[in-house]
Amino acid sequence: MGGGAIAVGERGSFLQEDRTSHTRQTPRQMNGGLLLVTSLAAGATAGAVAKTVIAPLDRAKIRFQTSDIPYSTRAAVQFLVTSARTEGVMALWRGNSATMARIVPYAAIQFAAHEQWKKVFGVDSPQAAKEHPIRFLIVGSLAGVTSQSATYPLDLARARMAVSPKSEYGSLRVVFIKVARDEGIRTLYRGYPATILGVIPYAGVSFFTYDLLKRWYTEYFGSPAVGLTNILLGGCAGALAQTASYPLDIVRRRMQTARRNADSSYPCPNMAQTLAHIYRVEGWRGFFKGLSMNWVKGPIAVGVSFATYDFTRTLLRNFTFNVNSS
Repeated sequence: MGGGAIAVGERGSFLQEDRTSHTRQTPRQMNGGLLLVTSLAAGATAGAVAKTVIAPLDRAKIRFQTSDIPYSTRAAVQFLVTSARTEGVMALWRGNSATMARIVPYAAIQFAAHEQWKKVFGVDSPQAAKEHPIRFLIVGSLAGVTSQSATYPLDLARARMAVSPKSEYGSLRVVFIKVARDEGIRTLYRGYPATILGVIPYAGVSFFTYDLLKRWYTEYFGSPAVGLTNILLGGCAGALAQTASYPLDIVRRRMQTARRNADSSYPCPNMAQTLAHIYRVEGWRGFFKGLSMNWVKGPIAVGVSFATYDFTRTLLRNFTFNVNSS
């Protein structure tokens, strides 16, 4: 369902660790507002860089998600090679502008929403989260719903650009104009119910599993997980969450990219009919088409995201310290 959820949860833990490290190492401390701003800026940058790196893999995945063509690694590679030969190498990044426009507000909104929902449900401390795991699961789901609802039209635009030639949708602006003019404003939220139903298990399972794994690690080894261990725990949580929600991700993409009939209706007008069509044509395997691509690009995205986040956060905070000191 989008890889934002687990990354935000991980950034929250690093923010706490960062506060501790600065307290030990730096006599001049930053206030909470600056900590939040630099974390959000670093997180948005990390998300943008990671999404750009894996954009070609994302385009290949969406191509197979939105068609009846059987998926295989060989077929995915062939699609990328053919696209680069016929449309140019930059065609592999088609739709990435919509991804960039979405990932920055998405990451910021999800991070802020997760913190606020934790306060609302009274699980804004490790002890409270441990005592009320179901509440923590709900909080993760609500954070995902909040950010997806705010940025959904950008996700639809990204999907349309990823599966269409440049002559049809030359830019993000053209997508919005054509969809609104030809199909109506409501179409910008076509597939939204499937997305929200998918986000609930994805965000909930990812936040919940990541927090649970970190707690188990701390209890077993006597110290909190850091660095590479956090990446591995986050990867496990993300893989489990993606698998749980993937069939609804397939439905979302099919509905986002569906072409209208001559009478202005859609071949599969709702989620139930889309589910039935996929099962009838492709069987149960159709609901997991491209999932292995997610398992490949997921660790790449997480690794790039963490490396970029740490570098950017350190750079921003050092700059802020220097400005405050001068």
